[in-house]
Amino acid sequence: MAFVTRQFVRSMSSSSTAAASAKKILVKHVTVIGGGLMGAGIAQVAAATGHTVVLVDQTEDILAKSRKGIEESLRKVAKKKFAENPKGADEFVAKTLSSISTSTDAASVVHSTDLVVEAIVENLQVKNELFKRLDKFAAEHTIFASNTSSLQITSLANSTTRQDRFAGLHFFNPVPLMKLVEVIKTPMTSQKTFESLLDFSRALGKHPVACKDTPGFIVNRLLVPYLMEAVRLCERGEASKEDIDTAMKLGAGYPMGPFELLDYVGLDTTKFILDGWHEMDSKNPLFQPCPSLDKLVAEKKFGKKSGEGFYKYK
Repeated sequence: MAFVTRQFVRSMSSSSTAAASAKKILVKHVTVIGGGLMGAGIAQVAAATGHTVVLVDQTEDILAKSRKGIEESLRKVAKKKFAENPKGADEFVAKTLSSISTSTDAASVVHSTDLVVEAIVENLQVKNELFKRLDKFAAEHTIFASNTSSLQITSLANSTTRQDRFAGLHFFNPVPLMKLVEVIKTPMTSQKTFESLLDFSRALGKHPVACKDTPGFIVNRLLVPYLMEAVRLCERGEASKEDIDTAMKLGAGYPMGPFELLDYVGLDTTKFILDGWHEMDSKNPLFQPCPSLDKLVAEKKFGKKSGEGFYKYK
C-alpha cells in the first residue's frame, strides 16, 4: 500500500510540475522600447537567439543609429564566432538583422508581442505613462518588463492592470558581452511570469539571478554603497583616490578601482541612483548624499563621457 501511495504522490507531483510548465509563456516575439545602448543591446541578443524583435523609439533617425550600432556590434561578435568561416559570419549578421524591425509607434506593435522590455530614460513618470498607454493595446498574455536599474518595479507595475504579468529584467552593459540578468519579482508577479522570464533569459544565453523588488536589486545595492564609501573615505582625507583605486585593484583583485569605475559608469548616473534611494529611505546611512559627487555633477563633470570626473581624460 505504501508503495502504491508513493507512486500516486510521485505521479501527481510530476503532473503538477508538467501542468505548471505548460502554463509558462514561451517568448518568441519581443518588443524593445528604447533604441539607446541598452535597448539596442537587448534587441541584438534577442534577435541573435532566434526571437523576432521590434525595436521602438521616438524618431527614425534614432532607430537608424541604433540599427547601425547593432550591425557593427554583430560584426564584432561574428568575427570571433566564425573566425574560420567568413561566409558564415555574413550569414549570421544578415539573419540576425532580418529578425529586427523598427517602429516609432509602440502602441501599434505591442498587440502581437509576447514580451515588452522597456529601456528608456530613468524617469518614473515617463515610464509609468508609457506602460499605462501600452497596457491598453497589448495582448492579454503579454508580459511587461522594465530594464530599470534604480526605480521600484512595483511602482511601475501599478501603472498597469497586469501587475501579475509585470517584472524587472535588468541587463548589464554591454548587453552582448555581459552574462548576468537580474529577474525582479514583485509581490504581485505571478510564478508563471517569473519562470517565463527566467526561461527567456536562459534562451538569450544569459545567467539569470532572482531578486525581490528591493532598491538596487543585487548588484547595484552592493556596488553603489561600496563606491560611495570610497568617496567618503577620500572626503575624510584618510586616503587619496589614487591609493584607494590601487588598493582595491591589487588587494581585492578588482579590475577597476572605485573612482575609475565611477567615472566609467557616469557620476550623474550614480548620483541619480543614490538620490532616488535617499528619497525612499532618507535615514539609511548607506543612501546619504556625497558632497564631492554632488559638486562634480553640478559642474557637469560626469566622468569619461564628459572628459572629466574624479580624473581627467583626454
